[in-house]
Amino acid sequence: MTEVRAGMLLVATPALRDPNFAATVVLLIDVADDGVLGVVLNRPTGLAVGQVLPPWAEVVAEPEVLFQGGPVETDGAIAVALRSGDDDVLGFRPVLDRLALLDLDTPVELAGPELAGLRIFAGYSGWGSGQLEAEIAEGSWYVVPGDAGDIFRIDTGSLWRDVLRRQPGDLALHSTRPSDPELN
Repeated sequence: MTEVRAGMLLVATPALRDPNFAATVVLLIDVADDGVLGVVLNRPTGLAVGQVLPPWAEVVAEPEVLFQGGPVETDGAIAVALRSGDDDVLGFRPVLDRLALLDLDTPVELAGPELAGLRIFAGYSGWGSGQLEAEIAEGSWYVVPGDAGDIFRIDTGSLWRDVLRRQPGDLALHSTRPSDPELN
């Protein structure tokens, strides 16, 4: 099993039947002994960021909509940013390398120039201590390395397949699997 750590991706296997996570790719942003937090990367909503967080509309990555980060606290927002540099800047909490969480109370004028990418998620995905490890062991998730391009891509419709396709060995073959093998 690949190590579960911040910056890794969870790719839902066909065995995962929870409709909140079917065919999803989840970016892990916080991994601790007491639990894991992540956001779903491939569930854009039709709600423009400008309608709910107007100051951030000009600096958010395309498509300029909120993404459904998961089923937990969907009335809250989590901002995942790719910083343009390595300097410590107020309002950013590092996740991995230049990937960071951005405090949306930070003035846009301060954070904007530091952004190479920004995506805002309504809600998040969370697992209690040992819960994610159990789901991985039962075959619900593939754990694979993430890439900044996965987080900030414009078209997320093929993200699940694209992430699997670039994996080594047999895992890449799963990218060609139909969503319902019985229809094959």
